[in-house]
Amino acid sequence: MSKLIHKLIIISTILILSSCATSNRIDALKPEPDDATPLVYDNTPSFINLPISVKLKDIENQTNLLLNGLIYEDNIIEDDDIEMKIWKSAPITIKNDNGTKTNRIKTVMPLRATVKYRIGTERLGIKMYDIREFYLDGIVTVVSDVALVNWKLNTKSELKSLDWNENPTMTVFGKNVPVTYLINPGVKLFKTKIENKIDDIIAKSMDFKPNVLDAVEKISAPFKMSDTYESWLRIVPIEIYSTNAKLKNDTFILDMGMKCYMETIVGKEPETKYNASKINIKPVLKIPQDITANIVAISTYREASKIMTKNFSGQEFGSGSKKVKVQNVNIWNKNEKMIIALDLLGSINGTIYLSGSPKYNEQTKEIYFDQLTYVLDTKSKLMRTANWLVEGIVLKKIEQSCRYSIKPNLEEGQKSMMTYLKNYSPMPGVFVNGKMDEIQFQKIQLTNQAIIAFIKVKGNVNVSVNGLK
Repeated sequence: MSKLIHKLIIISTILILSSCATSNRIDALKPEPDDATPLVYDNTPSFINLPISVKLKDIENQTNLLLNGLIYEDNIIEDDDIEMKIWKSAPITIKNDNGTKTNRIKTVMPLRATVKYRIGTERLGIKMYDIREFYLDGIVTVVSDVALVNWKLNTKSELKSLDWNENPTMTVFGKNVPVTYLINPGVKLFKTKIENKIDDIIAKSMDFKPNVLDAVEKISAPFKMSDTYESWLRIVPIEIYSTNAKLKNDTFILDMGMKCYMETIVGKEPETKYNASKINIKPVLKIPQDITANIVAISTYREASKIMTKNFSGQEFGSGSKKVKVQNVNIWNKNEKMIIALDLLGSINGTIYLSGSPKYNEQTKEIYFDQLTYVLDTKSKLMRTANWLVEGIVLKKIEQSCRYSIKPNLEEGQKSMMTYLKNYSPMPGVFVNGKMDEIQFQKIQLTNQAIIAFIKVKGNVNVSVNGLK
């Protein structure tokens, strides 16, 4: 029995010594990251062109919604000797007036009205008036010059004709007496009131500013582009531009543009940065037809570390009995270079530190780290414990896995953005269509919290309003 115990002790000792001889522990000095500061980067604004078309039929529908029943009432006769009530008797129609002027519409309004007209004088402080009451039922035709001012469709209307459905009448001794010969010359007395009322109603029904800001707020809400990479696209509006509206056939066309920041953020859902009070709205003469979107792709070091750790899964580095596996990867910024910490298990246990600058491979769409080198303290300890790991061939193999592709992010981002360019409807009656060219990589910038990739996208966008509610 004593001999057996003695043999077991010898075998155990050999195994322990063997283990100590083939698995060394390295304790390298960690290069501490730069002090944490707020995430700051150089973002270039994007310019998005949004040509908007609005059909006259929608203006007509909105006008009819706002004008129902009693549409005008003036109960004060003392100011201008006229008291008037006007009702809409049938739907209003609005069409392009194909005359000599552009941007002119024709509005046909079936109306009936009660008009009280005061006739009289004042002598010796005594007021002597006679009030006549007229009943009107006819079709009023108004032509209007149209312009877009501060996102509001403004019209300058002129009453062109008044066609009677029934002869105008006046109450005389309790009876309605035809007075067409009196009313037709007197139409000018309330002509201006009708014109002003038309202009007022169109201005109220065609105020685009609330709709524009509502749509901008919706597209400014961050939306997820990829579940795999937890990536989000966030748009931050800065300025909105518009040109004058132009009437073409049965449609008003106006060019709208938006200056904004576009950000792609990896990680948890970011907060919206939409703030209506900080958005400037400016009139311009012309807006470029194509969009130029400069997108900022923010990849936090934590998320990039997770992707790179996956790259090392199942890989061994070295040869023969001298091999290590990378269990975990952590990266951070130090003096404008990336520090890559590799937790090793195998012939050497511990953490080694590499240093390099991030680059971008246009062909593979990968961010990689050029000319990786061991941090000085790490290298000196490796020289003493495992010189083979310092060899260039091992470092080259490690370098090949110290990269991560943003191609899936770019493709997923392009795919997600295209869903917003194929008859996308942010609100009832509004449809967005367009196309996008290939996403182009621009540059990389390091911060204390993330790797910032700058991407440029070109294309065009069209917004149509059809069936606006």
